[in-house]
Amino acid sequence: MTAETGNETEELRNLIADARVVLWDFDGPICRLFAGHSAERVATELVRWLEGRGLHGLLTGSERQSLDPQVALRAVDRRHPGSDLVAELEARLTQEELRAAASALPTPYADPLIRTWKALGSRLAIATNNSPLVVREYLAARDLGDCFAPHVYGRTQDLAHLKPDPHCLNRALTATGASPAQALMIGDTPTDHEASLRAGVPFLGYARNSRKEKLLREAGATVIVDSLEPVLRILRHRS
Repeated sequence: MTAETGNETEELRNLIADARVVLWDFDGPICRLFAGHSAERVATELVRWLEGRGLHGLLTGSERQSLDPQVALRAVDRRHPGSDLVAELEARLTQEELRAAASALPTPYADPLIRTWKALGSRLAIATNNSPLVVREYLAARDLGDCFAPHVYGRTQDLAHLKPDPHCLNRALTATGASPAQALMIGDTPTDHEASLRAGVPFLGYARNSRKEKLLREAGATVIVDSLEPVLRILRHRS
């Protein structure tokens, strides 16, 4: 854990013990989606595509320079919600995510943790801003699809439902029949944390580096791990 104090370890145990349904963000806790397919390059290509259509002015300077490919998509949707332009841009992002999935790097301990949690009887779901097509392709390649099926809730055509909106978390709760208090959200961004707060779901932060941890703590997350190994260890001691 990032700060393995007795109090934080006990909080982690309590979060795990109370979880009947575990909601996972995808890119971060399960894998690094763009480990081998640069997110910066994808973001740049989406901006260039807009510029090639004479739509340079749709984005602010900071939006054009963002390393996150979803920034341009969200920005265009805010200015032209539900338009064909947004649909085409989203389709292009999905194709880039599908390419990235082929070289995605599994998060250490994620695969055995998923299988262990499933074996212990917990229900698992994905709640992500990535395309559900991408998630399913990655899970199938790792032989993890059955651990989550059919509970994969990702980006839809209605981009207003992207996290921090809790829409995908609420869909997962409804589908699994769980109350918010019976669930646990594992995420690595402030938007994951905000979505969990708005859904009333307890939150476990995953931070693979100090920058991620700082952002989560500034957002109000209190239980954060820098590795999924202690979570797996606690679960195995329960089995």
